[in-house]
Amino acid sequence: MTSNAPFIAACIQTNATPDVAANISAACDLVRAAVAKGARLVLMPENVAMMDFGRPNILAKSFPADRHPALPAFSYLAKELSIWLHGGSLQILLPDQMVANRSHVFSPSGEVVAFYDKIHMFDVDLDGGESYRESQTFKPGERAVMAKTDFGGLGLAICYDLRFPHLFRAYGKAGAIMLCAPAAFTKQTGEAHWHVLQRARAIENGAYMLSPAQCGTHAGGRQTYGHALIVSPWGEVLADAGEEVGFVTAAIDPGEAHAARKKIPALSHDRPYSLV
Repeated sequence: MTSNAPFIAACIQTNATPDVAANISAACDLVRAAVAKGARLVLMPENVAMMDFGRPNILAKSFPADRHPALPAFSYLAKELSIWLHGGSLQILLPDQMVANRSHVFSPSGEVVAFYDKIHMFDVDLDGGESYRESQTFKPGERAVMAKTDFGGLGLAICYDLRFPHLFRAYGKAGAIMLCAPAAFTKQTGEAHWHVLQRARAIENGAYMLSPAQCGTHAGGRQTYGHALIVSPWGEVLADAGEEVGFVTAAIDPGEAHAARKKIPALSHDRPYSLV
C-alpha cells in the first residue's frame, strides 16, 4: 500500500573503474552510509559496477542477467537494510553480443520489482574531439517502466534519456511522483545542461527528480560531471553532491508533488494540434 508520508531519499555518487568487484563494494558502502543517515530509498548511478571505454572492454566485463555479480549483491543489500534500492545501471550481455544498459529496482525483500533498458543511445560528437557511439555496443530498450514503490511511482530513465521530455511526461501522466535519470554525464555536457534539464523535467511534471551520478576521471580519460541531484516538484535543487564521491539526501514529500500539480495542472492540459 502506497504511503503519502514524507521520507528520506538518497542519491549516491561514485567514480567507477573497470574493476567490477571493487565498484560493487564501493557502491554498497555508500548505500550503507546513506541509510545510516535515514534514507529509505537509495539510488545508484549509471554504470555503477563498471566504467570502461571501447566495445571490446565493455563486452569483456558485461554479464548475462543471471550471472551479473551486482544483482545478488544489491538484492542482499536491499533486504539486509530493508530499503527500496535503485541499482543504477548495469551492462547486461545479450545473446546477440550486444549489451543492455539496464536499471533494476529492488524492494525491501530483495526482489527485483522492475527493470528498464536505456532507450536513447548517446551517439554524439562534442567539442575537442570527444565522441561517443553507444549504439555500436548497446541495444536500445523499447519500454518505458514505472516502478511501483511504497512511496509512489518512480519513472525510470538513464542519462541521455533526460533530453527526451516526452518520456518523462508519460510517467507524469501515469501518476509518477518521482522521476530519475542516473547518469554518467560527460563533464562538457554536464556543465552546460545537467542542472537545467533536471529542473525542467521536475517542473514540467510536478515530480521529484532523483538523479545519482558518476564523477571524476575514468578509463580512457573520460570525465564525468558529478553533481548528483535531488530536485523538488517546483524545481528547487534540494541537494547537490558536487564533484566528489559521496551521497546526498533530502526529504521527499509526496504531497508536494500533488500540490505542484494542483497549482499548475499542465499534465491535464494537453491539446491536439497540427504542424503546418
